[in-house]
Amino acid sequence: MIVRVHLFARARDLVGKEALSIELAQGANVGDLKRRLSEERPELKSILQRSAVAVNEEFADDNVQLQSGAEIALLPPVSGGCNFLFNNKLHDSSDFRTD
Repeated sequence: MIVRVHLFARARDLVGKEALSIELAQGANVGDLKRRLSEERPELKSILQRSAVAVNEEFADDNVQLQSGAEIALLPPVSGGCNFLFNNKLHDSSDFRTD
């Protein structure tokens, strides 16, 4: 069976494509897909274990069985955000004005 894997963030950067078509045996699960991806795309190996996977727009663990034609998203961890509280050394709630 063939599944389509959409790549996001660092995964997309590493592969240089937005999506991959991957052939798997009937009855394969998300864990099998991750193993196949690490074999076919070794550049993804370092982030596969830390990445979330969604199957047909639902988060899925390694035991979820895949169906032919499934739409899969590989969602690597992201970083960033604001460290306002740490950078500005706010110590207690009196630092926030409510009036």
